Amino acid sequence: MTTPSAATARTYLDFQGLASLRGDAARSPEKAARATAEQFEAYFIQQMMKAMRESVEKSDLVDSGHMDMYQDLMDKEVSMQMVRRGGMGLADMLEKQMLEQQRNLANAQSAAQAAAAGLSTGAPAGKFMPLQPAAGALPLKPPTPSALPLERTGAFELQRRGGGVR
Repeated sequence: MTTPSAATARTYLDFQGLASLRGDAARSPEKAARATAEQFEAYFIQQMMKAMRESVEKSDLVDSGHMDMYQDLMDKEVSMQMVRRGGMGLADMLEKQMLEQQRNLANAQSAAQAAAAGLSTGAPAGKFMPLQPAAGALPLKPPTPSALPLERTGAFELQRRGGGVR
């Protein structure tokens, strides 16, 4: 069982906890993805609670800077406890998406390595474009279509009346 100080030591505001999370990501990406998703969900919930508290009008009797600090600390702890108990499901969706992206990246890297290995050994890695052109090559200029004849119905005449052209 973890002590309260150990449970809160790895929060999104603790730089040492974030550094250890980075080390965990190098060793086990799946566990680090879950921890990262939980940290993000906790931060999201805390910001949501902070915005809700700001929307309520404060009383002058209990308004102080110290009260705001303790309120922020309580929001942080409540958000971490909410995530540990299941949260809103945001961490589950984020974890699923991060793991899918990691798999896609790993598949792309392995495909690129396989293609590079195939090219370095001289084995054909895919379908290449032939060096010889096809037997019936197309001309560079397409044939020009024949123009349609213009039909003239009558000639235009300039009529001068009073020195101006109409």
